Amino acid sequence: SDFAPDTFGFVRILIANRAMPPMSAGRLAQRVLEIETYRTLALMGLPEAQSLAPSIRRIEHELPRLLDAMTQATGVEQNRALLDALTGLASELEVGAAASLYRFGATRAYDDLVQSRLDAIGETRLADYPNWSGFLTRRLQPAMRTCRNTEERQADLSRKLSRAAQLLRTRVDTEVEALNSDLLRQMGERVQLQLRLQQTVEGLSVAAITYYIASVVHHVLDGVKEAGVHVEPSKDTAIAIPFIVAFVAWTVWRIRRKHHGE
Repeated sequence: SDFAPDTFGFVRILIANRAMPPMSAGRLAQRVLEIETYRTLALMGLPEAQSLAPSIRRIEHELPRLLDAMTQATGVEQNRALLDALTGLASELEVGAAASLYRFGATRAYDDLVQSRLDAIGETRLADYPNWSGFLTRRLQPAMRTCRNTEERQADLSRKLSRAAQLLRTRVDTEVEALNSDLLRQMGERVQLQLRLQQTVEGLSVAAITYYIASVVHHVLDGVKEAGVHVEPSKDTAIAIPFIVAFVAWTVWRIRRKHHGE
C-alpha cells in the first residue's frame, strides 16, 4: 500500500494486490478504510481539547492564588468570598468537563478501534518504506495525548477545587458556629438581666401594693373610729402591714408560678 496526504488534508491510499484472493483483498480494503474513518473521527476530540485549554490554564493559574489567600483570610466574610470564587471556578470547570465528556470518550473508543484494525491487518515493515502504523503514530497519537492530558487536567483540577472548597466550608461553618455560640451567650446574659429586672420590679410591686392596701386599711380604720368604735388606726395599720406584705408576696408568687407553668 502507498499513502500520502494531499493539499486538502485528505489521505490517498493505494493498495497493490499481487497475490491476494478477492475476499482477502476486500477485507484489507475495508479495514484500511475503517482505519482512516476512525482516525478522522478520533481527531474530532482535538478541537474540543484546544478550545478548553485557555479556560483550564486560567483556572490552574487562579487556583494557587486563591489557596494562598485562604492562608491569610480571616472572618466569615472573607472566607465566604473565597468560597464563592472557588465555586465559580469549579462551576466553569465542570461545565467544560460535562461538555467534553462524550467527545473525549468517543475519541478513546475510536483510537482503540484504529489500533485493533492495525493489529488485524498484520502489517509487515519493508525496508526504505514508511509503514502505516508509523504514519498514524505521527499523525494520531499527539492528538490523543492532548485529549488525554486535557481530561487528566480537568480531573486533577476538579479534585483540588473540591478539597479547597470543602476546607473553606469547614472553616466557614466553624466560624459561624462560634458566632452562634457568642450570640447564644449574649442572649443568655440578656435573659438573666431581664430576670433580675423582673425580680426587682416584682419587689417594687409588692411594696407599692402593700402601701396601697395599708392606706386603704388606715382609711377604713379612721372611718370605724369616727363611727364610735375604739380602734387606733395607726397602730392597727402597723400591725396589719406584715400580714399584708405576706399576702401580696404570696399572691405575686402564685401568679409567677402559674405563668412559668404555662
